[in-house]
Amino acid sequence: MKEERCLQAALLCLGVLCCSQGLERPGRARPSLHGHRDRGKEGQVLHRSKRGWVWNQFFVIEEYTGPDPVLVGRLHSDIDSGDGNIKYILSGEGAGIIFVIDDKSGNIHATKTLDREERAQYTLTAQAVDRNTNRPLEPPSEFIVKVQDINDNPPEFLHENYHANVPERSNVGTSVIQVTASDADDPTYGNSAKLVYSILEGQPYFSVEAQTGIIRTALPNMDREAKEEYHVVIQAKDMGGHMGGLSGTTKVTITLTDVNDNPPKFPQSVYQMSVSEAAVPGEEVGRVKAKDPDIGENGLVAYSIIDGDGMDMFEITTDYETQEGVVKLKKTLDYETKKSYSLKVEAANVHIDPKFISNGPFKDTVTVKIAVEDADEPPVFLKPSYIFEVQENAASGTVVGKVHAKDPDAANSAIRYSIDRHTDLERYFVINAEDGNIKTIKTLDREEMAWHNISVFAVEVHKQHQEAKVPVAIKVVDVNDNAPKFAAAYEAFVCENARSNQQFITISADDKDDSANGPRFIFSLPPEIIHNPNFTLRDNRDNTASVLVRREGFSRQKQDLYLLPIVISDGGVPPLSSTNTLSIRVCGCDGSGSLLSCNAEAYVLNAGLSTGALIAILACIVILLVIVVLFVTLKRQKKEPLIVFEEEDVRENIITYDDEGGGEEDTEAFDIATLQNPDGINGFMPRKDIKPEYQYLPRPGLRPAPNSVDVDDFINTRIQEADNDPTAPPYDSIQIYGYEGRGSVAGSLSSLESATTDSDLDYDYLQNWGPRFKKLADLYGSKDTFDDDS
Repeated sequence: MKEERCLQAALLCLGVLCCSQGLERPGRARPSLHGHRDRGKEGQVLHRSKRGWVWNQFFVIEEYTGPDPVLVGRLHSDIDSGDGNIKYILSGEGAGIIFVIDDKSGNIHATKTLDREERAQYTLTAQAVDRNTNRPLEPPSEFIVKVQDINDNPPEFLHENYHANVPERSNVGTSVIQVTASDADDPTYGNSAKLVYSILEGQPYFSVEAQTGIIRTALPNMDREAKEEYHVVIQAKDMGGHMGGLSGTTKVTITLTDVNDNPPKFPQSVYQMSVSEAAVPGEEVGRVKAKDPDIGENGLVAYSIIDGDGMDMFEITTDYETQEGVVKLKKTLDYETKKSYSLKVEAANVHIDPKFISNGPFKDTVTVKIAVEDADEPPVFLKPSYIFEVQENAASGTVVGKVHAKDPDAANSAIRYSIDRHTDLERYFVINAEDGNIKTIKTLDREEMAWHNISVFAVEVHKQHQEAKVPVAIKVVDVNDNAPKFAAAYEAFVCENARSNQQFITISADDKDDSANGPRFIFSLPPEIIHNPNFTLRDNRDNTASVLVRREGFSRQKQDLYLLPIVISDGGVPPLSSTNTLSIRVCGCDGSGSLLSCNAEAYVLNAGLSTGALIAILACIVILLVIVVLFVTLKRQKKEPLIVFEEEDVRENIITYDDEGGGEEDTEAFDIATLQNPDGINGFMPRKDIKPEYQYLPRPGLRPAPNSVDVDDFINTRIQEADNDPTAPPYDSIQIYGYEGRGSVAGSLSSLESATTDSDLDYDYLQNWGPRFKKLADLYGSKDTFDDDS
């Protein structure tokens, strides 16, 4: 550091000296009008030009820290005689602030410390004027003050930290990354900005080029698996790397990327596994793993079975997340057949780098031994399904077929059989629990159900939880037990003018039996009517038959309906037949054979009744209508009442009471006897228009006393009399009785009753409250007044 200070001081002094010499001589002289002749060499006369007023540039050292202002330069005019009449003026960038001028001598000083990195130059204008009159003596002259650089800025890298990658096992000299530093000093002046790179940390693995900053590998075969990351420190120094230069450093983290330079390896030579014989295909048996120190796709390993007696029973897949080989069951195992298997498994890299093929082979093998474990297996049927046949209408107990299951375990336990009743809800079948024979317990009908699908269970006798299930399909074989019949309800029509041998209908048949016991159908007439004079039958031999007219001239008046029996036989063994009746109606037709009418009654009327008979019938109908009208008219006239009522009958009177009653307990407000029929009390009230066949005697115990106050009993009595008296008139009137019940726990709230009870309260003051309270005064006044009013 001391040496750097001395160097800077020397440079500063040198710069001041140069500037002082340069200021006395302008950069470019202007020719003078007054020349001096000088004699030069060889007697030649030379004319020296007068120095002019033109300024190019001055220099000043940056970062000057002395006590006095730095002399930048001096302005001087040739016309300045030194008497002080000329005044020098400075203007421009920094004039008066950074740069000041002595207006008499023209000396320019820098009053502040300058930094070239902040501003490298300043543009100023010099002017000389008459001090007294300010008249310009020299034209304005522009010049530049340049800040002279010193080495005051160390190199700086673009990034404080760099990160780079390079493949492992790269060749020596492989470029890793280029680091770049910059120096703020002037690169055109001296060596202040001339940088040299060097490596401080990271040797001997890496090196750096001094001029370019490129980092390269320095050692061969660097292995990522041994060391993956390196930390390198790079220095940049100015002054060309010489002593006294400033420096800066940066850190570079270099990571070795992986290449496939390592083959996979199994950590052991044999793997032992076991699996139960009850395992299902696809179930995992075990896992193997070959270790590969490479990462990413370079470490991917694929597994395969290349040999062994279990190649058909097992398979292996690759779990790429865990890089394991998963051994799975391919087929079902049987402990009793084979108890162990051996496999040879290979692990190989998926991606192989040709550069490192010499490091191979990139694969490894291992032996996998698998032991089969015995399991308590359920019974196994000899067939996956059974199909049996049984004839319909077979007798109960007919053997349908036999199922058989066995215990696959070494114990060979006994088996019991049963039918799943959810599949045989009607209980058509039964199975022998010991030997598996299936029998019928009901008669089967193929036309009702052609197939029966049931399920049979087989369980071990001593282990009820071990069971097996097998589907059994039972086909009901058809027998010829259904005779053919008409395919539809035929109704034939024949014209009265039909010609002989004319076909008027084609019929077909239907048979519920199977096709083997159905068609072909044979149609014929019964033997007793084989020579039917009216119709004949022709078998078309295609399961249809045509009915033809045998004679001509049918008459609806003689016979409008014919019934023709037809015998239909099927092709079963033995054949069955049935007799079906065809109804043939005779109709009237036009000349083209189209039906006009099949109504036979119209002809009967015309033939059997004359015109006089029809008129007599109509006259009788008119007389009956007149009688009905007269009867209805008489009915509409007012009739006498069926029952004689006296004027005193209370049911024809309206009794009005001008009070509100005494509540539930008030039985003195009116006489309940007035609601009774006076005539009905003394005896039976007869009907005027109907004489009863017998007299109804009311029961003595049901009639209440006339003055009874028990309204409930009274009403119930009257209802019973009305219900039990068959001779009572059908009254249409509604009888209403003012009965509210037998009493109330709360007592009566009637104001009428309170007026008749003894009370200590005096309500005479109500008389003085005016007409609005007159009603209350009348109801609750003094007892004497109440008695007088009543």
